[in-house]
Amino acid sequence: MRITPLTRRRWQQFQQNRRAWWSLWLLALIFAITLGAELIANDKPILVSYQGQIFSPLLKDVPETALGGEFETPAVFRDPAVQEMVEADGWMLWPMIRFNAQTIHFERAEPTPSAPSRDNWLGTDDQGRDVMARLIYGVRTSLAFASLMTLATVVLGIAAGAAQGYWGGWVDLIGQRFTEIWSGLPVLFMLIILSSLVTPNFWWLLGLLALFSWTDLSGLVRAEFLRTRQLDYVRAARAMGVSPTLLVWRHVLPNALITTLTLLPFIFTGAIGLLTSLDFLGFGLPPGSASLGELIAQGKNNLHAPWLGLTAFFSLSILLTLLVFIGEGLRDAFDPRHVAA
Repeated sequence: MRITPLTRRRWQQFQQNRRAWWSLWLLALIFAITLGAELIANDKPILVSYQGQIFSPLLKDVPETALGGEFETPAVFRDPAVQEMVEADGWMLWPMIRFNAQTIHFERAEPTPSAPSRDNWLGTDDQGRDVMARLIYGVRTSLAFASLMTLATVVLGIAAGAAQGYWGGWVDLIGQRFTEIWSGLPVLFMLIILSSLVTPNFWWLLGLLALFSWTDLSGLVRAEFLRTRQLDYVRAARAMGVSPTLLVWRHVLPNALITTLTLLPFIFTGAIGLLTSLDFLGFGLPPGSASLGELIAQGKNNLHAPWLGLTAFFSLSILLTLLVFIGEGLRDAFDPRHVAA
């Protein structure tokens, strides 16, 4: 795909906005780090060497018998007895944090939730789980959910808006009435009802929320298509016999994508906020899942443990602030007055 001079100028304009540019890199770095959460926070070693054999417990469970033990069950590497067996004739490479999102720190002498310490950098929650590990896994869940929901919103919104705006007539009339009815449905009430019938999970929530998230974007895309299809170059291409598919893809859609691109960070922000709200209310991910909403609920239920609320506040604030900065940079980059300058 050829990069036009206008697109190149817009990209340069975005790079010149240092706040937006560094926010994009910082958000990408956070996402990349959390994608490897198992390598950073886990209660299993990354590699185990015993009597010349190399094992990877992250990829495959290692029975105790393979390490000189007596049981066929998977080895519990946080058990001091297992650690002594391995270290007697081998070594273990541990992650930076020796807890995953569900690991309970039974060795702590303090009551839970316990304050930050050398073992638990951000303390533990009221079930004895490491807050730092749950934060890493929760941020990954939020970013992955928001990315997939943004993609689904863009695909559905562009498809619906393009069909209404380009063909118009009865397609636009019926599409608008359907959109009005669909957007008026109470999503939260439907989630509450369906939660009593099935156990919500990541994909169930993503599919259901994506079905209701496209309506606002489709209206903007529809307006762009209604405007663009009347322009002279589109009429000329239609008169020359260009197929509707090629006409939409090459001549009309690029104009609608400008509005879509400027809205992407805000759609992303809304998806993170929506998942966090549902988890906080108890209608989101299954109980016990690591999420930012669950961390906020922990802070609300344990006001005597301020590190829980502060961790949730600062993590959400940083994520949403970065996204707002990126959105402002995209808005300015696609502003004709700035590009023309």
